[in-house]
Amino acid sequence: MVSKNVEKALNEQIKKEEHSSRIYLAMASWCERNGYPGASDFLYAQTEEERLHMLKLVHYLNDRGGNTIVDKLEAPIAKYKSLLDVFQQVLKHEEYISASINELYAVCVKEGDFTTANYLQWYINEQIEEESTARSIIDQINLAGAEKGGLFMVDKELAALATTKKAEITGIA
Repeated sequence: MVSKNVEKALNEQIKKEEHSSRIYLAMASWCERNGYPGASDFLYAQTEEERLHMLKLVHYLNDRGGNTIVDKLEAPIAKYKSLLDVFQQVLKHEEYISASINELYAVCVKEGDFTTANYLQWYINEQIEEESTARSIIDQINLAGAEKGGLFMVDKELAALATTKKAEITGIA
């Protein structure tokens, strides 16, 4: 059974993961409306992945005898200046989530809940990958600059990344 402090921290992370899904949904919609179908596909897949991250925590908390709380969420930002702005916001958000998971891990260690701390190792590793992917995409967009041909190629690359991400989510990788 998890302590009340760990339960509270897990519920906060559940809310953040759910909000992450909504943030990426808003970004995907912006990309779709602004002529970036590959980026849109990538971010729609990211939406699903974040929802799965949330559900894993929900199931974990319930399995450990905790009480999962589904709380209200604020609406995410839905307007962006450019594709670069979108992915700069992705990176900023992933860094925020990484810090949040580290804080959750610290709560678990302080409470002596090494089982949950061990469970969170998957999330810690996942965040390393998420931040690296966002930085790589930003680098590609920066290399393309304002050139439409370059942005077209970046968008094609994001479509390929979306296909890989969808396969990973569905287990067909």
